[in-house]
Amino acid sequence: MLIDTYGRVATDLRVSLTDRCNLRCTYCMPEEGLQWLAKPDLLTDDEIVRLVDIAVRLLGVEEVRFTGGEPLLRPGLVGIVERVAALAPRPRMSLTTNGIGLRRTATALKAAGLDRVNVSLDTLRPDVFKTLTRRDRHQDVLDGLRAAHDAGLTPVKVNTVLMPGLNEDEAPDLLAWALAHGYELRFIEQMPLDAQHGWKRDSMVTAGDILASLRTRFDLTPEDADDRGSAPAERWLVDGGPHRVGVIASVTRPFCAACDRTRLTADGQIRTCLFAREETDLRGALRSDAPDEEIARRWRLAMWGKKAGAGLDDPQFVQPDRPMSAIGG
Repeated sequence: MLIDTYGRVATDLRVSLTDRCNLRCTYCMPEEGLQWLAKPDLLTDDEIVRLVDIAVRLLGVEEVRFTGGEPLLRPGLVGIVERVAALAPRPRMSLTTNGIGLRRTATALKAAGLDRVNVSLDTLRPDVFKTLTRRDRHQDVLDGLRAAHDAGLTPVKVNTVLMPGLNEDEAPDLLAWALAHGYELRFIEQMPLDAQHGWKRDSMVTAGDILASLRTRFDLTPEDADDRGSAPAERWLVDGGPHRVGVIASVTRPFCAACDRTRLTADGQIRTCLFAREETDLRGALRSDAPDEEIARRWRLAMWGKKAGAGLDDPQFVQPDRPMSAIGG
């Protein structure tokens, strides 16, 4: 079991497979100049599978989310999914992606054992997409979403970040589009995860702003709080249901008290929080032939030191020293 001093138990493992990405979203990374991890520093496929096995067999992890960077850029992704699906106990598996490569991989990922996907899409307008991501790949994301839905990687969840002056007016249109296509839309408050440290709290689009915009077109009924559990998204029934929309208010309504996550970076470090500034090295233990029980012990010790919260609501908050692409979203 991965328990901390506040009684929280981590059963959800986020695994970053690569720090590389084929987009350059303005709220995540600079247009150029990032130093990518060297290949020897990355965990191998075997090392990833071994660590996931330790997590589910010895530490009580029940769900694994593969992230990046962009996880579809990992050459061995399908094989990793297939091997994790064969573990006992078998964890639930999902993938967070920008969707660009899903059209060609969705069917193979489903066959390998992946359960569902989260796809990032911030706008319905190709020109705004190009401004936000610095790449002209909007149609590729739409095609990827359709492929994921058709392959049965459901529910397909769409993650959207609204940015002032760019797409903050699109919330109602995005929800109408998601409902029409059978996707579950989740708005995420912009978080301080950009490598260039350009985030400013006073200019972000808040959960309150998002809900006010949605209510200009839809009737929203809060979902029962007991149904939320440790999920980061607060959810609302849309026009009486059954469709729902979620809002992840990481900054204005922190949910740290219910956090059940542990994170493995692409270079084999354990992070107890997306915003942690301390890491515990498991790659070194793997490569020095430490037994599974020793690796599990180090993992437990790391989680025991988890802090009460990320501190995003603190004016003195200090941003992480690594960009999100290197940590895993």
